[in-house]
Amino acid sequence: MFVGSSAAISHTGKVRSNNQDSGYAGSNLFVVADGMGGHAGGDVASSVAVNTLQELDHVYPSPEDAEVTLRETIAATAGDLIQLVARRPELAGLGTTVSAIAMVDQYAVIAHIGDSRIYLWRDDALTQITTDHTFVQRLVDSGRITPEEARFHPRRSVLMRVLGDMDPDPEIDTFIMPTQPGDRWLLCSDGLSGVVDEAHIQKALRLGLPPGRTADILLKYALDGGAPDNVTIVMVDVGGQHPLVSGTATIVGSASNPQGVKVPAVAARPLISTSWLHPNRQAANEPTHFEPEPEYLEELIEEDRRRARRRRISLVAVLVLIAALIAAGFAVFYSWTQTRYYVGADDDSVVIFQGIQQSLGPITLSSPYEDTDILLADLSPYQRARVEFTMNARSFADAEAIVERLRDSVVVPEPEPSPLPTQSPTPSGSPTPGDDG
Repeated sequence: MFVGSSAAISHTGKVRSNNQDSGYAGSNLFVVADGMGGHAGGDVASSVAVNTLQELDHVYPSPEDAEVTLRETIAATAGDLIQLVARRPELAGLGTTVSAIAMVDQYAVIAHIGDSRIYLWRDDALTQITTDHTFVQRLVDSGRITPEEARFHPRRSVLMRVLGDMDPDPEIDTFIMPTQPGDRWLLCSDGLSGVVDEAHIQKALRLGLPPGRTADILLKYALDGGAPDNVTIVMVDVGGQHPLVSGTATIVGSASNPQGVKVPAVAARPLISTSWLHPNRQAANEPTHFEPEPEYLEELIEEDRRRARRRRISLVAVLVLIAALIAAGFAVFYSWTQTRYYVGADDDSVVIFQGIQQSLGPITLSSPYEDTDILLADLSPYQRARVEFTMNARSFADAEAIVERLRDSVVVPEPEPSPLPTQSPTPSGSPTPGDDG
């Protein structure tokens, strides 16, 4: 299995003034690291991680060997960061995410910690391969919130795991996946995944353009979405239609600085670390991410429960308000319908109805108001058809006028003439009147 074309790009974004991300696309190794820890700390952390890992870009005898090497090297990098902070106390609180793929034969060996992501594009379908090590992902996994709610949760960037100076033995996810020709792997920082949804990522991938062109399109989507954070994208094809243009590795972001990261002097270290929060739209150069203590997690969980209760109360209040407005609107509408009248038929007679002819589902908006005692049978065929089709009236007086016109048009049948009396014959021998005998 050979690696096809690959690409790596990194952009500062529209809010921050420096790039704390680093990315690497080599022959067999591909890495994205999203740094945190203030103006310089994030630069240093991601740069150290990528510069250390790029030494692993070589052929491995087996996927298992690559997996062990990735896991041990990333864990050792945590020790390097701890030693660095011991020498440079002003960098305390620095850290970085790491998402890496080593291609070995027909397999992709994956190592991951933090909230950068690895996606697989295969057979016109996008699959998120890694799991975010964030507080909101834990809420999603426990069923407290939905993935859509997680995208806009105020704590969406609070990290549960990170490669930094606080944990000398970080827990790193590593696993091996089979890959095949035509697969496209996408590694990205949350500067992309936190702004561009999967529907737009799929839209760009579906174009079938080379990795570099596709990465440019995804970056444009992030910039169009405001790009509040640094954006780093690494993309690699397995075989496929885009041949490998060059075997030279591409390094982007902080790790690409050949002179290293220059760390500005810090006047004083605050009593409380400010390197904890990393909301997607916070101001540029503020410290990012936070690996929380258990007590803080309990506080966040309780806060989330309170927020959920407030959401439910607000939802109920909104539904009650909507129901009240609908009821009030229906009451006004129904009152208006009762000012209208029309003439129609009820069984076999002409009736004045109050309301309108229409109905709202099972609700009838009219009722018989006055029976006129005019029989339908007494009307001409034309007038009977008009009544059965209903005749609108502007008011009750107008309805009465219509009825009077109908009454005047009633066909009164002429009485049948009574038969003439017949004279019975006179019996023989009986004297007739006037007979003197």
